Amino acid sequence: MNNSISIRKVIKPFNKKIYIEGDKSISIRWALIASQCTGKSTSLNLLKSEDVLSTLKCLKKLGVKINLFKDRCEIFGLGINGFKYKKKIILNAGNSGTLARLIMGLLVHSSYKIKIIGDKSLSKRDFLRVIKPLKKFGAKFKSNNGKLPITIEGTNKTQPIKYFEKRGSAQCKSAVMLAALNTRGETIIKAKKSRNHSELIFKYLNLNIKTKKTKHFDLIKIKGGKKIKTFDYKIPSDISSGSFFIVLTTLTKNSKLNIKNVNINPTRIGILKILKMMGVKVVLKNIKNYKEEKIADIHVKSTNNLKSINCPSSLNSSAIDEFLLIFLLAAKAKGVSYFKNLSELNHKESPRLKWGSKILNLIGIKTITTKDSIKIFGNPNLNISENKKIIIKNYLKDHRVFMTSVIAALTFGGKWIICDKDSIKTSFPSFLKIIDNLKK
Repeated sequence: MNNSISIRKVIKPFNKKIYIEGDKSISIRWALIASQCTGKSTSLNLLKSEDVLSTLKCLKKLGVKINLFKDRCEIFGLGINGFKYKKKIILNAGNSGTLARLIMGLLVHSSYKIKIIGDKSLSKRDFLRVIKPLKKFGAKFKSNNGKLPITIEGTNKTQPIKYFEKRGSAQCKSAVMLAALNTRGETIIKAKKSRNHSELIFKYLNLNIKTKKTKHFDLIKIKGGKKIKTFDYKIPSDISSGSFFIVLTTLTKNSKLNIKNVNINPTRIGILKILKMMGVKVVLKNIKNYKEEKIADIHVKSTNNLKSINCPSSLNSSAIDEFLLIFLLAAKAKGVSYFKNLSELNHKESPRLKWGSKILNLIGIKTITTKDSIKIFGNPNLNISENKKIIIKNYLKDHRVFMTSVIAALTFGGKWIICDKDSIKTSFPSFLKIIDNLKK
């Protein structure tokens, strides 16, 4: 098991300051939008994970010149609809749903057929949700029942559309927004609340975008065809990655942690709101604005008395990638916690709702699950026998299942073997290095 990790001891108390790699969502969006500019855009702290590197490889196949250095990345954009490529090219999105869905939005105006493929996990995921609206622009698609591989054939006569995004999927919304960039006329999007990194970059670049917020939906209007200026961007640290260490600190006695320069976009901090409801001590310091995004240092302390929670569904979209971690806290909380309307979790890299329940069952926590909900019967005195063997495998190499299992092993005890450690390369290559630093 060369690609596995063995954990036999809980982590000792720590008091540390750490830096997390760049935000994955923003890294991918920066690269895709920079490709539509005319000239050189530069980023610092670009996440060098497999998902982002796949993005750069796809853009290179589309004729974009890219220089990747240790401390920065340069993209020489070809302008809107400026991609230059050969016939019958294949773009490999690897494990990245964000890349696969968003790049389709840039290809609605493509001259030739382009095939998009991905790894085993990505090939199981639904793409009809993005194919349907992009078809309305005039693009043609051939797919495997709405799954990869997908062939897209663009049109030089794209038409603006009206689109109602009901799932709370930032990927679907962003794909349509990118398609609107390449389309003359006004595209109108009514979208359920979700991450708004794309809107903020559009606003920063002074593109023709208007947004209006209501209680449950955002109304977005985009007029396409405007030339995009080049832009430099220092990517802030990723709160989804930082959340693993927030939960690790919370569950480790007498511990404190300061995570520097983290993106605290309001559409991404559902986990912080949920943790505070559960009694976790989280404080934001040095809050500042950077190119429409909010950034802060996150200070967290260990918590002895976790409270159970009936989690409001309104926080689901802003915490969707962190629920496996939140379930770990619910396992140590007093009472029964309830999470509902989480069917979207099973449309991720693996069926995460099922895996969240499975991990808790393996450590002795009772759960009751449906197709979109979970009840967790917490045990504040949870302490796994040091001789109990727990093996985590066959989870479609979902990086968040791997990292959540590591946090569980380091805080609950037992003898763990967690397979496919290379899965972290998709989103958080330095995860285990930071863990080692906290152990010192």
